[in-house]
Amino acid sequence: MPIYCDESGGLSAGAMIFAAVKIEADAADALLMRFKAVAGLRGEMKGSRISLVERGLFFEFLERFGGRAIIGEARRERLAPGVRPEKDLDLKTYAALLEHVVEAWLPEVNGCAEVVIDDGRYDAARLSLVRQDIAAMLGTCGRARLEDSKRSAGVQIADVIANSMFNLAISSPRTERIRRIAAPFIDASILRIRPI
Repeated sequence: MPIYCDESGGLSAGAMIFAAVKIEADAADALLMRFKAVAGLRGEMKGSRISLVERGLFFEFLERFGGRAIIGEARRERLAPGVRPEKDLDLKTYAALLEHVVEAWLPEVNGCAEVVIDDGRYDAARLSLVRQDIAAMLGTCGRARLEDSKRSAGVQIADVIANSMFNLAISSPRTERIRRIAAPFIDASILRIRPI
């Protein structure tokens, strides 16, 4: 079962969010194609580029096409008072969130998954180390790979979810509207938020 992963934000922005989306590859492709057709979208689907109405439509399609997400959340405010962010804290938080959400999915996929990680945040050498850690977690019953989001409907889906949850974690002009959009899907456990 594919699990598509992407992040949004960073501790310097107040929170880092990691979305891990379980959806069949064909269903992810169909969701993206239908969303683009209805929204008139061309190119890559990005959470930072879609309107609130399009975001609402996206979550309806996520449910319709059988997608589910576990969302890891790390907030800067949860750092101990007076603790100065250390060097590479962003990368360490990224790796911890990725492990957190993949580990949360494993019991539901019988420990066997293909984890597809967006390759756009860090350089190839750092991302390769993160990928190796996830591959070691999966063992012989699964694999982890990096993918350019432009070529992966599933990673684009994870991007929209991560961006939406980032807007919930910080105070933005869109927070309350996104909260109302996401609420029924959180209540139905289609979106499950797991802070660390």
